Amino acid sequence: MADRRLIPICASAALRDGDLGQRFDLLAGGMPATGFVVRYRGRVAAFLNRCAHMPMELDWIAGQFFDGDGRYLMCATHGAEYEPDSGRCAGGPCGGRGLAALSVVEREGFIYWEAERDRGIGVTPPGEPEGTSR
Repeated sequence: MADRRLIPICASAALRDGDLGQRFDLLAGGMPATGFVVRYRGRVAAFLNRCAHMPMELDWIAGQFFDGDGRYLMCATHGAEYEPDSGRCAGGPCGGRGLAALSVVEREGFIYWEAERDRGIGVTPPGEPEGTSR
């Protein structure tokens, strides 16, 4: 069985449907970056915090990923919209390109990042070279 080391992100209670998300640090392509996790329709989803339109973070206020209605994830810079459950482009300048999804699980009142599952897309925890495995 592959190593599925879990990295804690936040308590489950920290996320409410269509409300603020939680950011977490990672490396993307060997460079410092962030991921984020949100709750939508009772489920959690996580993505690399990088707009598909331009490589910028989505939130200009830390954790503010949803639009005003809590319906879409929105890039605060250019207004690209993404479906919160899948990261698919929902409108605006993303041109059909979606967000890079990250693997998370929710158990026993906490949300964890399954970093080992995301190595294939070049995303790793800070301080770990991309080619390492545990």
